Amino acid sequence: MATTVGNTEISAPVTTLRHRPGRWIDNWNPEDPVFWAAEGKAIARRNLRWSIYAEFLGFIIWQLWSIVVVLLPASGFTLSTSESFWLISLPSLVGATLRFPYTFMVARFGGRNWTIISATLLLIPATLLGFVVQDPQTPFWVLLIVAALGGFGGGNFASSMANITYFFPQKEKGWALGLNAAGGNLGTSVAQLAVPIVVSIGASFSLGLPLAGWMWIPLILISIWGAWKYMDNLSSAKADFAAAAAALREPHLWVLSLLYIGTFGSFIGFASVFPKLIADNFPEFSSFQIGTASLSFAFVGALVGSLSRPYGGRLADRFGGARVTIAAFALMIIGSLALMTTVDAGSFWTFIGCFLLLFVAAGIGNGSTYRMIPNVFAARGAATAGDALAVNTQRKGAAALGLVSAIGAYGGFVIPQVLAAAKNASDSYVPAFAGFVGAYVVLLLLTITIYAIPRATLAGHRI
Repeated sequence: MATTVGNTEISAPVTTLRHRPGRWIDNWNPEDPVFWAAEGKAIARRNLRWSIYAEFLGFIIWQLWSIVVVLLPASGFTLSTSESFWLISLPSLVGATLRFPYTFMVARFGGRNWTIISATLLLIPATLLGFVVQDPQTPFWVLLIVAALGGFGGGNFASSMANITYFFPQKEKGWALGLNAAGGNLGTSVAQLAVPIVVSIGASFSLGLPLAGWMWIPLILISIWGAWKYMDNLSSAKADFAAAAAALREPHLWVLSLLYIGTFGSFIGFASVFPKLIADNFPEFSSFQIGTASLSFAFVGALVGSLSRPYGGRLADRFGGARVTIAAFALMIIGSLALMTTVDAGSFWTFIGCFLLLFVAAGIGNGSTYRMIPNVFAARGAATAGDALAVNTQRKGAAALGLVSAIGAYGGFVIPQVLAAAKNASDSYVPAFAGFVGAYVVLLLLTITIYAIPRATLAGHRI
């Protein structure tokens, strides 16, 4: 018996799913085109929708303190510059670290089961935040612990991306992972937009700042329910520790990680400090009143950075990842240089324009650098084809995606700490941006030298 897919007649599917209790699925094979068209695509897309939603909430909780810190002084809290930036940066440090174990949790527990667990963990920082911000006398170490727990949301990216990888065929992984990543990144922008509005309206009902945490609890409960009811576990999802170990021994993994710190790390780092920088340098523009609601302009930075990420991947497909990444770093150098002259100059709209350029460039570089990873490992596979001990190229490339995403997220900790050090040392953020310019120049030169110029170690390929 044959089935027609498009204009091609294909034999009957060799894939027959077996469903077991707990929504476990055996014999999953998305590379079977007949099975994929008849049954697999609908299942995969259903899981993708709920994965995006859960990851979106993970990013919200991960970056919640970026906007809460700005609202604390109005509630009677007195924090030093260092304390404020620790509250902003510690969730990124914890989240980046959690991405390593989270990468393997899907294979251990199942994608549906781990989504339920990881979403449930988000209830802890969301609930505790609502309690600790009620009393201005709350010790700083308590605030720091609750902020650190927000790192649970940062780990969700790794497990969510790993889970979706198993569901889709090779030809559709890029599209699915791009949607999953973009949906998560938007959580930062939504948190910075929604929290000031809800907190200011809630103040009229004697609630106020605690709502910054509690407002997300119903949405988290929906994600837990959705994962339980609509997502699936794949028995074919296996942790590839051998590939991860082989990828860690590959020098290019560490070079790509540096580039990803410069792109994604810059995006998440600048997104987390943007509300604080506006409040410090332009307090009169920190919020806008619309009726009884307060609106922060800071959400625009994370928004444009998130929306520009998919274009980075598309441009990389057309022009090559190295060329697009080089252009992104060049724009980030221009943006940082411009900020050195405007951050203390008192021109808010010039400051915003320069920062938006930085966000767009970081978003594009984020997408292009991530797209470079499988291409680099494919080129390395071609260059070492004679090595009988080499781990399969595709397996190493897949493992590298998770490892690079984890290492790159540490930029979300580094950037706020550099800004805090500059502010404490010179009462200005200008030295920090000078340091960022230097770092981006080094990363640009690395990209040119290693990936834009054909090299024997990459089988003569230009990435």
